[in-house]
Amino acid sequence: MCGICGEVRFDGGSPSVTALSIMADVLAPRGPDASGVVVRGNVGLGHRRLRILDLSDKSQQPMVDSDLGLSLVFNGCIYNFRELRSELEEKGYRFFSSGDTEVILKAWHAWGEECVSRFHGMFAFVIHERDSGRVVMARDRFGIKPLYIAEVQGALRFASALPALVKAGGVDISIDVAALHNYMTFHAVVPPPRTILNGVRKLPPATLRVYERDGSFEDRRYWDPPYRRQAGDAAISREEWQEQLLDALRIAVKRRMVADVPVGVLLSGGVDSSLIVGLLAEAGQRGLMSFSVGFEEANGEKGDEFVYSDLIAGHFGTDHRKIFVPSADLMGALPGTIAAMSEPMVSYDNVGFYLLSKEVSKHVKVVQSGQGADEVFGGYHWYPPLMNSNDVVADYGKAFRDRSHAVLTTQLSDAWIADHDVSGDLLNEHLLREGADTPVDQALRLDSNVMLVDDPVKRVDNMTMAWGLEARVPFLDHELVELAARMPPEAKLRDGGKGILKDVARRVIPSEVIDRKKGYFPVPQLKYIAGPYLHLIRDSLRSQKARERGLFQDAYLDRLFQEPSDHITPLRGSELWQVGLLEMWLEAQGV
Repeated sequence: MCGICGEVRFDGGSPSVTALSIMADVLAPRGPDASGVVVRGNVGLGHRRLRILDLSDKSQQPMVDSDLGLSLVFNGCIYNFRELRSELEEKGYRFFSSGDTEVILKAWHAWGEECVSRFHGMFAFVIHERDSGRVVMARDRFGIKPLYIAEVQGALRFASALPALVKAGGVDISIDVAALHNYMTFHAVVPPPRTILNGVRKLPPATLRVYERDGSFEDRRYWDPPYRRQAGDAAISREEWQEQLLDALRIAVKRRMVADVPVGVLLSGGVDSSLIVGLLAEAGQRGLMSFSVGFEEANGEKGDEFVYSDLIAGHFGTDHRKIFVPSADLMGALPGTIAAMSEPMVSYDNVGFYLLSKEVSKHVKVVQSGQGADEVFGGYHWYPPLMNSNDVVADYGKAFRDRSHAVLTTQLSDAWIADHDVSGDLLNEHLLREGADTPVDQALRLDSNVMLVDDPVKRVDNMTMAWGLEARVPFLDHELVELAARMPPEAKLRDGGKGILKDVARRVIPSEVIDRKKGYFPVPQLKYIAGPYLHLIRDSLRSQKARERGLFQDAYLDRLFQEPSDHITPLRGSELWQVGLLEMWLEAQGV
């Protein structure tokens, strides 16, 4: 797990070592253990390392294989690297290191573009071919590892975090009107390739991009599972689906224990993280460290779920640590949380993950986390109404969108309103494309392939990596997701959602955790904004910079300030926090 960056010149010039150094410095929290820069011809590569596999200097990056004529920077983990290494050794390749980085280099040389389909893991990597001059970029199937790209004069830059590109200079930092529309519509999700800034784009998940010497490039999407029933699936019984799922979960969790350092678990007390703990205990893990976080309650809403995390920790005998965050500490952590965001993200649990990661990183370098289960197994409230939908775009939008295009025109200033419903276009494009049998399948595909990437997945990456902590997400094992995509929707929506997952969980963890009301990562002070939080957001929205940008209509802001708790989005988010967070993030980036 690391931070990567680089510059590729297409104008005959040499990469800027200064820009590389600036980007690498910004990425330092992602990789506090070592750093490196390599410049060869028109390509410069930078790296910050977090030592997880092969703790020696032999796996230092940028990694250069002079015999093969390849240079690489890589962020992530290839869980099946040992199996791939054995295959490559049988083909005659010899290795100088014992980690996964060198396996990527040899795999690219041996199998070319097909290598990414062989990787089980999370990754973003960039390879430079010395002889052809080509530059290859790839991102894992779910975009767990980020890769941001910016065009500057005569060159292309890339980095694991958007702020690194901005800090290096030369980037167009004007606001993308279509991205702003997405941000305000999808509770801060801006799907790739856009970001909120016009000058920065992100490589889409499951994408391999090859740049030629002249700067031209082609993208290939290498993974796009069908959300359809296969021949014979109708004959599979409920019990058989459960057996297949339990086997897949065991494999997914086991894969993510590959490390040369201890691996812990972020334990919220919900079904998903509790199941991870249970499966690890079942597999014989001893001395497993687990971590939970809680906050003060506000407006009568409880701020922790310790009763459930304590139950699981006690049942399985984990080495458990609870982190309670007083309101005063929460306020003090907001600037650091916002600075750690590669893009503005409004979910309240950003600050929770930030503070939790700060504490966890004192004890372990790797954790498993439960993100993705709701999107993969149908845990959200908007899926059941889609079972009989005759208009999936309208019905999904009714439940998921924060506001319609028409409402948005009463909130954004005229200069910042897209000329049509660009977010509605995006829903049409993704929901209605071929490859999904039912409206529920269409929604699950959209959520697991698009919305998930730029909300919970990005949130966990940004907040954990702010403290040099690697987070692994077993529910996004691609073979597990392919299995879930085949399952009939009713199997997933049963029992209030995630029915098939709950069936399996009952074999592993106490039922009290399964039969509880669905919980979230609560930070009530940021939902019911008052006191110092209200003053903080008011100051940001009324600042000189914010007035100059003029994103929002004054009348809309006045309504929000008058009764902040009355303006809650359909997904239980604060509208005031949404608009205030955007302004605070822009200010943090110097926009």
